[in-house]
Amino acid sequence: MEAPAGATVHWKTSQQMNHPGPTQYYLAKVPEGSSATKWDGSGASWFKFHTTTATIDAAKQMSWPNQSKNWPCEWQHRAENKAKMSSIDQYNTVNATIPKSTPSGEYLVRVEQIALHQPNQPQIYLACSQIKITGGGNGTPSPLVAFPGAYSSRDPAIFLNLASVGSGTYVGPGPAVWSG
Repeated sequence: MEAPAGATVHWKTSQQMNHPGPTQYYLAKVPEGSSATKWDGSGASWFKFHTTTATIDAAKQMSWPNQSKNWPCEWQHRAENKAKMSSIDQYNTVNATIPKSTPSGEYLVRVEQIALHQPNQPQIYLACSQIKITGGGNGTPSPLVAFPGAYSSRDPAIFLNLASVGSGTYVGPGPAVWSG
């Protein structure tokens, strides 16, 4: 896949990723002399470029941008029509914009949805892909982290009870978002 720096990206999946919890995007630049098809993404090379946070409405209901507002109806409809489902029956994660100052080159991209619906029992759903960023800038993405290792099983951002989180106060695990 190829995308210019500054492009908006999202992930397509055949399963909904609508648990309460953040959706986060990371990039890791492939080292010189290697390729995205061969490099395993090891080492402190990943930077976060997008994350989501919760909002609380007037009725004190918490919601996340990745949560479908009518998911029970969608789920029922899809269950009843499973035989008719096709490749267009896909779900998109929230959009994320690659910072315009991201240097051009080959990258690995990681998108994760951290399900926090069970207190103190986080579930991390993730996917990775390869992307070539074109028309980039000369920014220096940071901070850089390694996977595994960026999160701890006792990280307060993933080991928590959502009932104790206020609107706009949740900060996802890992490094700060690099915005370019």
